[in-house]
Amino acid sequence: MSADTRPVVVVTNHVPPDRAGAFRALHEREGIELALFGGRSHHATGAVDDPGVPHRAITQREAYGLAASGAYRAVIAGTAGRTALPAAWRGARRAGVPFVLWSALWSHPRTPAHVLAGVPLLRAIYRGADAVVTYGPHVSAFVAARGAHNVHVAPQAVDVDFWSAPAGAPHRPAGAEFVALNVGRPARYKGLTELLAAWKMSGFGPPKEALELAGEAEPDRDPVPGVHAAGRLDAPALRNFYAGADVLVMSAIATREFREPWGLVANEAMHQRLPVIATTAVGAAAGGLVRHERNGLVVPAGDTAALARALRTLRDDPTLRERLGAAAAQDAAAHTFAAWAAGFSEALVSVGAGHEGDR
Repeated sequence: MSADTRPVVVVTNHVPPDRAGAFRALHEREGIELALFGGRSHHATGAVDDPGVPHRAITQREAYGLAASGAYRAVIAGTAGRTALPAAWRGARRAGVPFVLWSALWSHPRTPAHVLAGVPLLRAIYRGADAVVTYGPHVSAFVAARGAHNVHVAPQAVDVDFWSAPAGAPHRPAGAEFVALNVGRPARYKGLTELLAAWKMSGFGPPKEALELAGEAEPDRDPVPGVHAAGRLDAPALRNFYAGADVLVMSAIATREFREPWGLVANEAMHQRLPVIATTAVGAAAGGLVRHERNGLVVPAGDTAALARALRTLRDDPTLRERLGAAAAQDAAAHTFAAWAAGFSEALVSVGAGHEGDR
């Protein structure tokens, strides 16, 4: 266990609301400072102004000087951004302190720019990082196959107390006997086109069946019977939608640009005893949280017929829905902010920079 009193710097693009509690848990264990460079995000929930831990705003290029400053006992950096990751890695090498890669990727983007520059650089960082912390075993296997060593998992988590609390006003369309819920932003990799095709194929429609779409959706060009766009919801309202639904559907596909690293809506819904239908392109399924016939159903990505069959299976079997939902709540309970922070602590201890290795 390190006696070094300097903090650990974490270089990342922003702090979404569902990550703030995790950073606070890590700060309590290790003492961290966040270096936030903003920019593009794949999170639909935006960013918090104050994450509740020491933090500073930087540009991506400034990550090098910060990591090289000698003010930190270790450097952690994620895969977001264009130059922040290599800058932080080189800065840590300059300072002679351990570098920990925080990786969400279980496939590399296949755009020409990434193939020519990004992927070779990432492979070098996989091999050169002193430790790697991943979203789950699907990412761990991916980085290990590309030369990473000393790999640890920080299980993806949400605020367990909030998402498992009873909903104040469960939302359910009037007259609906079966309600499916999809939560996400209008990105191609979310697979909304495939979900709507599966819904049509299932033969479902009003008033007995309803599909609720929560999130920022594109305007309807071809309205589908029984499908309702709920718009963007705050956390209490979204919890009400989880509580009123019968299943969460995560219909993601793999695209050239992106693959769903996890999908924290799975954790949120499972805390409300909601079974999940997920495709094989959903990180929460590939990473072992959503398990076929244990707490949900897993179908091949892009297979609309399989997605339609899964929907019909859960519509027709309330007993199965109840069993899967009970297991979902049980399994999600282990994915806590404390467990997430412990994964990082284990990585820091492994490189001689951890403060809480004996907990």
